[in-house]
Amino acid sequence: MSGGATVVLTTVPPLDAEAAQTTPVQPKPSMMPVAFEVNGRGHELEVDTRTTLLDALREHLKLTGTKKGCDHGQCGACTVIVNGQRINSCLSLAVQHAGDKVTTIEGLGTPDRLHPMQAAFIKHDGYQCGYCTPGQICSAVAMLDEIRAGVPSHVQADLTARPAMSNIELRERMSGNICRCGAYSNIAEAMAEVAGRRT
Repeated sequence: MSGGATVVLTTVPPLDAEAAQTTPVQPKPSMMPVAFEVNGRGHELEVDTRTTLLDALREHLKLTGTKKGCDHGQCGACTVIVNGQRINSCLSLAVQHAGDKVTTIEGLGTPDRLHPMQAAFIKHDGYQCGYCTPGQICSAVAMLDEIRAGVPSHVQADLTARPAMSNIELRERMSGNICRCGAYSNIAEAMAEVAGRRT
């Protein structure tokens, strides 16, 4: 070799045959029963205590309308409505929801009987690829209920006043739901129609 470089070869000692055949013992998952209502129907499941509500809905109940996006509570694709409030189902354990009432996109409407928000999304083309759409719709439905109930938001100057159905209010409250396709203006139009006003 040029420059007089010295190459040092090392050998790796062979693995002990017994150690190579021994695999670490995996602890058995901790299982727990949970019963809750999903889209008006009661369900009883036996789940690993680490199972998220999202995975219980998708993997155990086969309700795949709720999407697994970032799995970190940042995109909103997994939004469902629990006891009237919207939550990121990827951040919530299934066993936390014993006795709760869960509504997914499948429970809002059907193809022949759409929820008004679903119909408005179609009318205003509030989606492109559609991946975020179930979470967007569930979030929008619960968000309008929040405004009607007087729940304040970050953009509200007077926290003692009732929140308005304004463009800035709707956009602020939906900021946790991300649309990679950029259909935000159409989504805002759909929400405004259901809210009963143009923004």
